[in-house]
Amino acid sequence: MTEARVLANAPWLKSGPAGRVLALLNDGGEEARVVGGAVRNALLGLPVADIDIATTALPEEVIRRAEAAGIKSVPTGIDHGTVTLVLDKHPFEVTTLREDTETFGRKAKVAFGRDWMRDAERRDFTINGLSVDAAGLVHDYVGGLADIAERRVRFIGNATERIAEDYLRILRFFRIHAAYGAGEPDRAGYLACIGGRAGFATLSAERVRMEMLKLMVARGAAGSISAMAESGLLQQIVGGVAYTGPLGAMIDVERMLGFPADAMRRLAALAVAVTEDARRVASRLRLSNAEAKALDSMGHRWWRLAGMDEATAKRRLYRLGAEAYRDRLMLAWARAGGGDAGNWRQLADLPQRWSAPKFPLKAADFISRGIAEGPALGHVMTIAEDAWLAAGFPLEKSAVAGIADQTVARFARDHRL
Repeated sequence: MTEARVLANAPWLKSGPAGRVLALLNDGGEEARVVGGAVRNALLGLPVADIDIATTALPEEVIRRAEAAGIKSVPTGIDHGTVTLVLDKHPFEVTTLREDTETFGRKAKVAFGRDWMRDAERRDFTINGLSVDAAGLVHDYVGGLADIAERRVRFIGNATERIAEDYLRILRFFRIHAAYGAGEPDRAGYLACIGGRAGFATLSAERVRMEMLKLMVARGAAGSISAMAESGLLQQIVGGVAYTGPLGAMIDVERMLGFPADAMRRLAALAVAVTEDARRVASRLRLSNAEAKALDSMGHRWWRLAGMDEATAKRRLYRLGAEAYRDRLMLAWARAGGGDAGNWRQLADLPQRWSAPKFPLKAADFISRGIAEGPALGHVMTIAEDAWLAAGFPLEKSAVAGIADQTVARFARDHRL
């Protein structure tokens, strides 16, 4: 049954770059509509970012019209009917209506068509199957309007069949629910995800990483991750123990500190107890070098940051740097159960209250005291830096000189120079 309603407060439909693209394609017997996430977000009162457009026009006709209007076109997925139009630096993916002729996983055979219902039925979830025309009329062929009203994420058609078309939809089900759903996940979809979990083995790590990192920062990440853990799906992704309690605590800590959601911090709370865990997760998800380094740093002896006094915290901050200190401390805080008890907040605020000074001694200070260049010099400087930290970061010349003298004397005594 088809439903429709008028979308209010969407000026981008009739003006600006999106309105111009729609006007370009709504002519000469062809029709174009905005589809997918932009419609969903507009109905939910959420920001609209990427605007995807579907059209009855064939890709060649889309390119012809764009060129005639002086609009840049890029055949980003022309075999699948997708052309990207760039207007005022805004990219718009324009895809010709499609319908499946044969279905066998991600390699389903598709044909271009003109049937908006058939095109909607190819999409994954009902809330993503809506389209809105240039007049602001929302077209619903799959029950998406009712599901948006209920904040319910539901597969279009038979959930088991939709998952078999692309097993990444299992992870997308939990990610979309975390971002837009409410309450418990749709029961039929949840059971279908459990039934299809063996298909995870067919997915590339890169595709899993993309969805997983989006899920980690979603509004309802804690609930969706818990549901995945209870179903046995999460272990297939992280390859080890999943700590859902610390994940929830990390989310609470971020909120208490006013920090934005961070995928690596949350992933560390969920799956990293020691550095070996960090390396396993980084390998399984094919994390970038920077992501893997951040995860490894958080997992390195995070427990040593629990119960620190401020003097110890300053030495940790000096050694780690502000970002790594903050992330490792937050992991220790989350592992302790979160909450605002103890001195956690004071320790977390330290980088805002105190800036670590630079080590005031240079190689020349030790060379002038008789230490030759080479490995010995580096060793002496390390000992001196440790002594300077233990002394509380003194900067007075006499104190600094005293540390240098004592370090050289100690080195000479230990090495009988």
